[in-house]
Amino acid sequence: MTAALRIAHPPRILGLVVALCGAALALGGLWLVVLGGSFYYLVAGAALVATGVLLMRGSSASLWLYAVLLLGTVVWAIAEVGLVGWQLEPRLLVPVVLGIYLAMPWVTRRLTPSRGGVAALLVAALVAVGTGVAGFMQPVGTSGTMVVRNDAGGHDTSVPDGDWLFYGRTPRGDRFSPLDQITTRNVKNLKVAWTARTGDTMRPGEDKGGTDAGHEFNFENTPIKVGDTLYVCTGHSWVVALDAATGRTKWTFDPKADTDADVYLACRGVAYYEAPQGTQTDCPRRIIAPVLDARLMALNADTGKPCEDFGQHGFISLTQYLGHVPAGFHFVTSPPLVIKDRVMLGGWIYDNQAEGEPSGAVRAFDPLSGKLVWAWDVGHDPQNWTPGPDDQLTRGTPNAWGVYTADPDLGLVYLPMGNATPDYFGGHRRAIDEKVSSSTVALDIETGAPKWVYQNTHHDVWDMDVPVGPSLVDLPDGQGGSVPALVQTTKRGEFFVLDRRTGTPLTEVREKPVPQGAVPGDFTSPTQPYSVGMPSLTPKDLTEQSMWGATPFDQLMCRIEFRKAYYKGQFTPPQLKDTIVYPAFDGVIDWHGASIDPYNKLLIANANYIPFIISLAPREHAEAKGLVKPWDGTGNEPPVGGGLAPQYGTPYVGKVHPWLNPIGVPCNPPPWGTLAAIDLVTHKLVWEHPLGTTRDTGPFGTHVNAPLPTGIFNIGGNMTTRGGLVFIGATADDYLRAIDERSGKVLWKARLPAGGQANPMSYSVDGKQYVVIAAGGHSGLGTKSGDYVVAYALP
Repeated sequence: MTAALRIAHPPRILGLVVALCGAALALGGLWLVVLGGSFYYLVAGAALVATGVLLMRGSSASLWLYAVLLLGTVVWAIAEVGLVGWQLEPRLLVPVVLGIYLAMPWVTRRLTPSRGGVAALLVAALVAVGTGVAGFMQPVGTSGTMVVRNDAGGHDTSVPDGDWLFYGRTPRGDRFSPLDQITTRNVKNLKVAWTARTGDTMRPGEDKGGTDAGHEFNFENTPIKVGDTLYVCTGHSWVVALDAATGRTKWTFDPKADTDADVYLACRGVAYYEAPQGTQTDCPRRIIAPVLDARLMALNADTGKPCEDFGQHGFISLTQYLGHVPAGFHFVTSPPLVIKDRVMLGGWIYDNQAEGEPSGAVRAFDPLSGKLVWAWDVGHDPQNWTPGPDDQLTRGTPNAWGVYTADPDLGLVYLPMGNATPDYFGGHRRAIDEKVSSSTVALDIETGAPKWVYQNTHHDVWDMDVPVGPSLVDLPDGQGGSVPALVQTTKRGEFFVLDRRTGTPLTEVREKPVPQGAVPGDFTSPTQPYSVGMPSLTPKDLTEQSMWGATPFDQLMCRIEFRKAYYKGQFTPPQLKDTIVYPAFDGVIDWHGASIDPYNKLLIANANYIPFIISLAPREHAEAKGLVKPWDGTGNEPPVGGGLAPQYGTPYVGKVHPWLNPIGVPCNPPPWGTLAAIDLVTHKLVWEHPLGTTRDTGPFGTHVNAPLPTGIFNIGGNMTTRGGLVFIGATADDYLRAIDERSGKVLWKARLPAGGQANPMSYSVDGKQYVVIAAGGHSGLGTKSGDYVVAYALP
């Protein structure tokens, strides 16, 4: 009777599902083979179809066949990626789960008896599970111990230890707090000391970036702390003063910024200026802050009221001397650098829209009157000059949109330079553009005269602009003295260590050949500079074998897309077809930079890994299809959608998007975010570990997931303290973490009320140390939005 039931009721539905999945795998596998890829998916798909057919017939030979398939999958997986846990997961997890399911009694009792089938399948599943476990037991990253040099040098004392006066605490941009009340031993006791709300929250239409989807609202601010007050700026250019001990709001000023045309809404910081004693002004202490409609404002630091003697009733226009500025084509997100009676800033020029956009010139203003003191304009002779009322700064020049750093003793400011627009076609760039694009430039603070240029990407057609000024540190010279150095982080993941007096490399840099073959009308540099004397966080080149996915099916789609796309490794030039660019413009290290422990000569950097797809199309075809409308540069730009880069003035329209598979999972393997420590004396990688989990990310754009320790995308930077700690938010899983500087081990973490895509900072009031982070989320990353400023301290 039992045997008859088994024969009469085979698992037909299960068999049909298995067969259909196998057919999909086989068809995709056939496509991959045609493209020159692996045969595995075709063979595995065919075996899965056969397994499904045997299941529908009620034959236990299906178990034997699937056992062979599972064992073959294990052999193939190890041959492709070895014992690497996250690489084995998409290859083994789903096949193992299916194998265990097929061995369950409710399946096997409906199959024609055949000795050993279940046992063979269970053995195969056990081998596969063991292989996966062995893979996940392998160490991920690099573990080591730093060299302790507590007597080697010290921190910049120009800023009181308890204050945080600049974006990076000091003009050196080291993001290091000399406070040591919070240590590796007691950090586990950190509690919320206070939480403040700015009141400035996301508005309708600001949940995504891009001209077709609305604006992108982000809270990327690093507060500054002066005396007993914190100063914060928000995504709509509000400035809020908070009591540093309690978080109580002292004042708020809303400049009523017109942000309708701006696609990126953020303010990363404000600046502080204190007039010399005896200066005749009603505003001796002032906060100088950018406004997103291309203005600069000065506010009384004590009352929040505009300083009447600055420009026109507290405001100056940043579009003066720029000629025609289409709506949304120029604004400032970074804090100005205020030092030596100069307010220095550049600005964001709308990427990839057109040639001849407004000038990228850097300007210096008087912090009291707001008058222009000098402009650094690479298209003018001399480059540092003061334009008159009817003069215009050279259009289309490279801009410096990130945070600047400076050495006041040398009298130099260091600029992180971007590209002359647009980014993905450089065939029309001028010699003046080529010289300073994607470079670090040193200017005289008082006059704006250029002192040196160091370029880290030649003829940049990938948007590898330098997004933040270098961090300054004094390094031993090997003869008992020290050399004034700087470390320039890059989107490429390379670290260039230069003598900050001359721009001369202090560690070896080598020009290496890179892929060639630009689109007609453009060219590529035959070589690019690599900082071979320093560790690199640049990811390995992608291969078909390195493609990832949550399941074999989406991994297969990534393999197909990889084979279809054009890719020759790092610096693959954009083509007239889908081109994989990795690293890409989101960078390995973006606008947040790195931190430096000046005592232990240790650099801490958080890195981000996601490839992008870029493609170019002839302009006439794009306009004929209505993808972009013709524009001569007058008036405002016509609406552009679909993630397109119109690149007016060039022969091509571009398109760019992150490379995710159909379920929204990256095609490159984990880790997608890491934190690393580099010894600046020995030039060795001390440790590197994945940073963050998948808790708040998931397939199909969801934000609920198991907290898998893959390392995750991060936007925002880290801070190092004298207590031996590294504090970092940044990750898409909405935590603030405290990490042991010596080992990279996470010692403490706290759940934030919203995304912490900002650099944390630290200060003290009445002997009590606080750690503060802005928690307001990031539209582009998709983290929870809010308006929180959260402070932590020991009980």
